[in-house]
Amino acid sequence: MQKTVLIVDDDPDYLIIMRLKVQQFGFDVITAEGQKEAERILETLKPDLAILDLMMETEDSGFILAYKMKRKYPDVPVIIATAVTAETGMSFDPSSESDKEWIKADLFLDKGIRTDQLQKEIKKLLKL
Repeated sequence: MQKTVLIVDDDPDYLIIMRLKVQQFGFDVITAEGQKEAERILETLKPDLAILDLMMETEDSGFILAYKMKRKYPDVPVIIATAVTAETGMSFDPSSESDKEWIKADLFLDKGIRTDQLQKEIKKLLKL
């Protein structure tokens, strides 16, 4: 059975590019243009993996969505794809204990990730 990847980003161009990339890897893709739309989708769908933008409706939309998602589906891997480090200089380390408590992401990727790297990370998280 094909795995389903949920991609959430408020940049429609980025959403299209990511959808095409992830579909090329052989996955079904569902997209949402923000936290609220994604929350509605998650009421009826459990994706196999989610790729979330960090800054959407608010600066921490991705964190909030990841937190809510992990509460409902603790076993679904979450990737937060962000340009926040490049834009603000802020960085996050999901492997540090203090960040782990509030950042419910399995992986952080900088936007602009190479396609082969993205595919490798998705396969690793899905244990394929």
